Amino acid sequence: MKRASLTRGFTLLELLVVVTIIAVLFGAAVPGWTSFRNRQALNVAQQEVLNAMRESQRKAIQHRRKWQTSFRERDGRTQWATHPVETSPADADWKSLPRDVKLDEETTLRRAKGVRRVQFDHLGNVNGQLGRVTLSAKGGGKTKRCVVVSTLLGAIRSGEDHARKDRGKSCW
Repeated sequence: MKRASLTRGFTLLELLVVVTIIAVLFGAAVPGWTSFRNRQALNVAQQEVLNAMRESQRKAIQHRRKWQTSFRERDGRTQWATHPVETSPADADWKSLPRDVKLDEETTLRRAKGVRRVQFDHLGNVNGQLGRVTLSAKGGGKTKRCVVVSTLLGAIRSGEDHARKDRGKSCW
């Protein structure tokens, strides 16, 4: 009769090899995952900004009076609001963009009392304030997303970062 082996399981060397392989795979995946998350947050924020501007434009036409979309940074969050021009931004209903998103220094919308804004008249035209809202990730990285008010007639479009700059801006 043979005795059953009392040594079952993995050796210390085998466990170390498996742990090392898992650590290497994890280390390679983290930067890609972080970049993916940043891109997704920026895409969501860009769509929110685009929709907010279009909503102000639509309400300006619908109500036949000036409306504006305002942007600010408050308590570490980037926020936006749509409201009639006569309403003070302080009294507006502010909504927050995703937590990891900030206004980038490439943002060119006019600033008044700490709030960046774009205004639309009763025809949906921009009253002389062309510009862009550029968004970037708080955690860093080169990925940017922007929403550009490109004509006085109120044309609004979205854009993204490019290696080649246009008039000193990488997001167009």
